[in-house]
Amino acid sequence: MFRFLKMLDSDIAAEVVRDLRNLWIQGAAGLGEPSPSLGETAFFVAIGMTESSRSLEEYQEIAGHARAVDLVFDLAGGSSEIVEADIFRLHQALMSAGEDGAEGPVGAWKEAPNGTYVHHRETLTYYEFAAPEDVPCLMAKWMAMLNRLSASTHCISEAASAYARLHMALVLIHPFCNGNGRMARLVSNIPVLRAGFPPVLIQQKDRDTYIHLLSAYKMARGELEAGVCLLPENPELQEFIRFCRRSMGLSMRLVATAIQRQKQRKAGGRAAAPSTGCGLQATILSR
Repeated sequence: MFRFLKMLDSDIAAEVVRDLRNLWIQGAAGLGEPSPSLGETAFFVAIGMTESSRSLEEYQEIAGHARAVDLVFDLAGGSSEIVEADIFRLHQALMSAGEDGAEGPVGAWKEAPNGTYVHHRETLTYYEFAAPEDVPCLMAKWMAMLNRLSASTHCISEAASAYARLHMALVLIHPFCNGNGRMARLVSNIPVLRAGFPPVLIQQKDRDTYIHLLSAYKMARGELEAGVCLLPENPELQEFIRFCRRSMGLSMRLVATAIQRQKQRKAGGRAAAPSTGCGLQATILSR
């Protein structure tokens, strides 16, 4: 059991995990395009049914995120080092049936170059990610960083920094043909969870800031090649770390609400009544 759940009764802890999972799935999927609401996400995850106003592809993406979030919880709950096979399994879990193999290999490193256009100082610039032949070497460095941070992260400030550094490095490498941003938002939480904190959840409302900070670091750092420093320090990286620290607030408030309910239960207050199954989620969404 993760440390942030240990002081909670089993039913409250299960509710926290469920609400974190739904928030994580909805947020992780929704930073590229408008996504189903949290209520729609929770309904689909719990019942397995869709609403007619949403496409099958949208719900395939939700289902993929549900599988991937569960796998991240499993990986973070263990003590073994994360290896290449774990990253490949996570990518396979994440990718929806509609994306499977459509643009390149799933559960394997990319085979073709990829890049993106970045807005920087009123200019649209093409940024090319790491070359396919450099990916195995760069990802070996990245996994070494992941395992080092998973073993050495102890406080909340270190957890936010670990998440930010792993996230930024992974999107710079862009090791897969598709799903790189989603992978970064998932796997970078392993040190956070192993340190005993709930996951960093980047919200839809912060999408523009998130994309701007990633772009600013890409342009300041330049294109990535094997044999060079994976993540050099600069002001843009520090700004992204501060953003990730603020983004921990959602899950931390949710856990704080659960702890308060636990205290009220022990004191014999009204929270001792059986949960309706939506109390934590309703409380956090009202803030």
